[in-house]
Amino acid sequence: MFTGLIREVGTVRSMNGGRLTLDARETAAAAAIGDSIAVDGVCLTVVERNGAALSFDAVPETLARTSLGALAAGSRVNIEPALRAGDPLGGHYVQGHVDGVGTVRSVEREGEGRRIWLDTPADLLRYVAEKGSIAVQGTSLTVAAVDPQGFAVALIPHTLEATTLDALEPGSRVNLETDVLAKYVERLLPR
Repeated sequence: MFTGLIREVGTVRSMNGGRLTLDARETAAAAAIGDSIAVDGVCLTVVERNGAALSFDAVPETLARTSLGALAAGSRVNIEPALRAGDPLGGHYVQGHVDGVGTVRSVEREGEGRRIWLDTPADLLRYVAEKGSIAVQGTSLTVAAVDPQGFAVALIPHTLEATTLDALEPGSRVNLETDVLAKYVERLLPR
């Protein structure tokens, strides 16, 4: 379980097949083999630790449903260690189970921040509500607006500085995780 509050931006050392190795100095210092860590919103298990480097294995299912397969040496990634008992809950409940991949439609400056519109697969868009929660690249955000093709988020300067979202441009592919509560409500309602 995660909160969507990014703790560190790491750098990919390599992505060979499903083996992802990245530099994550702060996270690696406290990580152990078997720990869950969200990388761009994808819950992965640490399989190797070597100084500031952490390695993870991503199976074909994960690579097919996320943007991880496009990572290359030098790519920047959002990192969040799993929530521990007693940690503050500042974002929203994020499972690290990416629902799908969206595409950045536009990036517009708004004062010191940015408004980003994301085109979203229709099967995910039904779970997106204005002023609801969404995780984009693992970052907990509030939905600012919704239209028939997708949704917008408004990013404050701190979010742009503390995550990789500052590098988004039209055409960028991003991992999306909708609010788990909407999925459970849908499942419980009679059809």
